[in-house]
Amino acid sequence: MKTLHSMYKRHRFPPEIIPHAVWLYHRFNLSTRDVEDLLAERGISVSYETIRNWCQKFGPKYAKRLRRRHAGFGDTFFVDEVFVKIGGTQHYLWRAVDQDGEVVDVYLSEKRDGAAAKRFFRRILKTAKAEPRCIISDKLASYNVAHRDLIPDARRNTSRYANNRVERSHQETRSRERAMRRFKTPDMAQRFLTVHATTQNLFNLGRHHVSADHYRDLRHTAFASWKRAAAV
Repeated sequence: MKTLHSMYKRHRFPPEIIPHAVWLYHRFNLSTRDVEDLLAERGISVSYETIRNWCQKFGPKYAKRLRRRHAGFGDTFFVDEVFVKIGGTQHYLWRAVDQDGEVVDVYLSEKRDGAAAKRFFRRILKTAKAEPRCIISDKLASYNVAHRDLIPDARRNTSRYANNRVERSHQETRSRERAMRRFKTPDMAQRFLTVHATTQNLFNLGRHHVSADHYRDLRHTAFASWKRAAAV
């Protein structure tokens, strides 16, 4: 197992700064230049290019470790897909969230046919490690193929407005896409969206549904989880 020092070997900044910069970038709707300014205010001089490199190198590592320790998802999945233009080519961003708003998975593909839907369903089944009791989607025919072939026992709901939860979940992605002036490549988009979703899950604390004291306890736990993911 890698130690803290070997993980950050040959990086001249202290190991406490790098995870903080990555957290700022994925937790809030910030550009790497914004993060550069926030660090500069604290007396830390680092370029936005270096911050981008940190996010690309360490973000996926942190996310992988956070997913490994995830407590599990609910039994109802809301699935949807939206158009995303990358490099002048139209792609489709598939997303699944559970009844608590936790993002189960995001998947970028060039098509939204039955084969793409099945790849997406295989991903969410692998991530969730269990079959959902209910799938809520729109009436896209591709979902019929994936549902029939992979999880025929799950109840499927295609009623109007039932899918609003996952459609709202797309809004954060749209905000980040605008802040980043569009995704540059499919690989970059998939990498960023996976880390972003994992980070948002960790800090999806239901601020408006719990007391202030409980919220502070949950936030303290989330910060501790982030530090563990960054320190392994």
